[in-house]
Amino acid sequence: MKKIITITLILLLAFSLNSAVLAENKGEMITYQSENGPVEVPANPERVIVLSSFTGNVLALDVNLVGVDSWSKSNPNYDLEAVPAVTDENLEKILELNPDLIIGLSNIKNLSRLNKIAPTVTFTYGKLDYLEQHLEIAKLLNKEEEARAWIQDFKTRAQAAGEEIKDKIGEDATVTVIENFDKELYVFGENWARGTEILYQEMELKMPERVKELALEAGFHALSFEVLPEVAGDYLIISKNSETDTSFQETETYKNIPAVENGRVFEADSKKFYFNDPITLEYQLEFIKESFLNN
Repeated sequence: MKKIITITLILLLAFSLNSAVLAENKGEMITYQSENGPVEVPANPERVIVLSSFTGNVLALDVNLVGVDSWSKSNPNYDLEAVPAVTDENLEKILELNPDLIIGLSNIKNLSRLNKIAPTVTFTYGKLDYLEQHLEIAKLLNKEEEARAWIQDFKTRAQAAGEEIKDKIGEDATVTVIENFDKELYVFGENWARGTEILYQEMELKMPERVKELALEAGFHALSFEVLPEVAGDYLIISKNSETDTSFQETETYKNIPAVENGRVFEADSKKFYFNDPITLEYQLEFIKESFLNN
């Protein structure tokens, strides 16, 4: 109880100090129209904390990060060696990092307390498509022009690569994306990262009908190993987590899948494939091009 009271007093003091600073620097603030209403945020934030999902978006826009979630911290695509991992429950640590903006998903904890430390903006995952989401974060960070230019360039490059791939594998060839995690297998629809936005939305490669039934609406679907042959397309991309069980690849069921027999399986490091921010998307695009065009 004493600890809770102490944290509350610290946060109240931080809120008072931050309010004074914001009032003093009012000309340096902008109003961002968040999904929860208008929020006053720094025009040029310099100490951003991301509590979930959007670290790569902030990094891609060249904005300084002082704290990130643990999933982002372990992503080999990001250069975060000097940036500490924090959680939505680690309020004292967040306070020590003195952020001027906090970003996270809509389900983060302690939102009202976080708002007392710094302006906090949340997004509902999947409410916007993957490129609209990047644009919204760019608006929040006052970097809209840069984001629009990247989005247009990326779509052009991804679609052109898709035409090359379809010319090689055929218009009707199907592609399935799966991931192994914690003794389970998952299959993905068209909007749950793992390269799916590029494959299905930009390149318009075909998804097997069984995958549409299971994962298109929900985004992903957990499946028993025995069902894998039913969802495997002509090509199989595995977002592979080598730290969990991969023994399914040693079974006859897996080896007898046509994509496996024909050498049409492409394995990616799941840690590099989790997200759909610009840094991850650039990696995924190169992986997809290399896999399909140089196979």
